[in-house]
Amino acid sequence: MKHLIVYAHPHESSFCHAVLEIAVKTLQDKGDSVVVRDLYKLGFNPVLSAKDFADLRGGEIPSDIAKEQVYIKEADCMTFIYPLWWTSMPAILKGYIDRIFAYGFAYQFTENGDIEGLLGDKKVFIISTQGTPNDIYDASGMSEALKQTTDIGVFGFCGMNVLEHIFLGKVNCISEQERTDMLQKVQNTLKSAF
Repeated sequence: MKHLIVYAHPHESSFCHAVLEIAVKTLQDKGDSVVVRDLYKLGFNPVLSAKDFADLRGGEIPSDIAKEQVYIKEADCMTFIYPLWWTSMPAILKGYIDRIFAYGFAYQFTENGDIEGLLGDKKVFIISTQGTPNDIYDASGMSEALKQTTDIGVFGFCGMNVLEHIFLGKVNCISEQERTDMLQKVQNTLKSAF
């Protein structure tokens, strides 16, 4: 299986980076191919400019967008690993979606005006880290709201099949054992999903 991991955290010492490392190792140990697109390391430009918009509407795909779209086309599964900041994904990842999941690539309108997702052959796996404990997000409805906006509102809209969305909470103050347990959960879930 071909995996594309889109990673969005600026610090290599973060827990998010430890999640990335265990995800890559787990998938590669299964014999799967893995490509990582580290948006901060790449210096990815998240701004959908007026020129991008005009080019895309005119059928000319800017080269950096076309490059990322090739990675997506070649993948069987996309895994997104990112922190939740202010109850959302980092701006660089939102900008990746804004620019790469373009009309005519990720979705289109049918003749009768319905929306058609064009990435229906892709599976999606999401891992979000957060400082807030999971039970607080669960009790407030935030976990479900995040699934609605991301899993359904973005990926489902494009026809993609979200296999799992793991929320890893309270990561800013976990013990070493809790950290180990969370990484084991990521590893076990990836093994069972693929």
